[in-house]
Amino acid sequence: VMKGFNGTIFAYGQTGTGKSHTMSGGNTPELVGIIPRTFEHIFEKVTNSSDMQWMVRASFLEIYNEEVRDLLSKDPKNKLEVKEHKDSGVYVKGLNAFVVKGVPELRNVLDVGNKNRSTGATLMNQDSSRSHSIFCITIETIESATGGDAHIKVGKLNLVDLAGSERASKTGIDGTTLKE
Repeated sequence: VMKGFNGTIFAYGQTGTGKSHTMSGGNTPELVGIIPRTFEHIFEKVTNSSDMQWMVRASFLEIYNEEVRDLLSKDPKNKLEVKEHKDSGVYVKGLNAFVVKGVPELRNVLDVGNKNRSTGATLMNQDSSRSHSIFCITIETIESATGGDAHIKVGKLNLVDLAGSERASKTGIDGTTLKE
């Protein structure tokens, strides 16, 4: 991603197996998840690079009951549309993306989004994520070349926490939660 490539990391499995914990982690340094570790890695590279200019943006969305929602919006329950542009590809119309200058700002984006996620209790997990979430980090670099030319690279990392994939009979759910 730092060199202009795109990548995706998925967490997939049954409810209660630790997908969200693996991605976001816990409150102590030894329980840090994949997403916060990614923040550290990105800004370590940015700090140690003197010959490039960097811009890092973050967005956070969820797919809940087949609706796309911006977890960083003032109204995270609003439905957004998925669109396709012939040059730039698939995108979510109206999705907020925040420029971040360091790890604390990225952690804040993650915390705000996680508070807005759709959750519900099941027999398998008291605080079960009922949606798929995608934390996107876009990194743009400008590297100066000899002769005054500049090379621009854009890479995007999608960090995906999928909702549980279990048989409904094991969860003890019904009604709206079953539909989710």
